[in-house]
Amino acid sequence: MSTHEMHEEMMGTMASEQSKALARLLIENFNKGDLMVVDRIFAEDYVEHNAPLGFPAGVEGLKQYLIAFRTAFPDALYTIEEEIGEGDKVVHRLRCSATMKGDFLGFTATGKTAEWEEIHIARFDGRKFVEHWASVDQLGMLQQLGLAPNPGSSS
Repeated sequence: MSTHEMHEEMMGTMASEQSKALARLLIENFNKGDLMVVDRIFAEDYVEHNAPLGFPAGVEGLKQYLIAFRTAFPDALYTIEEEIGEGDKVVHRLRCSATMKGDFLGFTATGKTAEWEEIHIARFDGRKFVEHWASVDQLGMLQQLGLAPNPGSSS
């Protein structure tokens, strides 16, 4: 391996570690209810590939969604189950546990607690979130909250 290749690999590793640290910072602050972190670590031209219906695009829509989610699930706690960082992307497999204490996305609060998994892929420009994709076990969450039927149940 040439010196140039070693330097590029080292720089890529440093960027990957910085991106993972930013992704962890978002989760830590969200768990504390501090959503102001979004203004500090998201790029103005941020692209959300899984924007929920009814929310504007970009950072503003993300903030509105997070506020609505946190209001409905004030005790939401995310735990990182796995973390992978490669180049400008970070992948997190997360577990969330939360109690639905407020209305959310047209659903009336149930007071029930649910636990579900999410997978997030975030792309960074070295300093900020610039792009995001997600896969969330929404059906499992809704079933546990009593908002969707469970297969095989009599209800």
